[in-house]
Amino acid sequence: MNDKQQLLNEYSEWIGKVKEFGVLEEGYWNSPIADGKWTVRDVVCHIMRWDEYFLNEAIAKISTGDALTVRHLEYDAFNEEARQYAKTLSTKELVDRTITVREQLIRAIEALPETKYEERYADGDGHPFEVAQFMRDFIWHDNHHLAQLHQVLQVG
Repeated sequence: MNDKQQLLNEYSEWIGKVKEFGVLEEGYWNSPIADGKWTVRDVVCHIMRWDEYFLNEAIAKISTGDALTVRHLEYDAFNEEARQYAKTLSTKELVDRTITVREQLIRAIEALPETKYEERYADGDGHPFEVAQFMRDFIWHDNHHLAQLHQVLQVG
């Protein structure tokens, strides 16, 4: 198995986890990951919104040969918007949307020719962007939050 396929496999693991969480009761989804912290719903929506952002502003642009528009955002504002958006979705809508967006990202990356996959791009701020590094960063990000989500299960 090559590096790309290994990364795609790891990046896909989030989908199975969200499906597992999707069958849990609303109480789980509305539980904070720690006192005074985000709820499970907030965390899942946060990851989904970042997936949407990178799909639209980076990966889709690479696919079409357009310039990347992904930028380093004001993370706190972006994350707060995700928390507010989470309140507008039912758990089923959030689960379905989270899975759909991650699947779209994976399909788009799988479809990239090796030359596009391996190329180093400039993001909207002029910083380097590489697809493999993006996946490595977000696999770490997924796992960071998965540990929190599993902790809620153990406490609850």
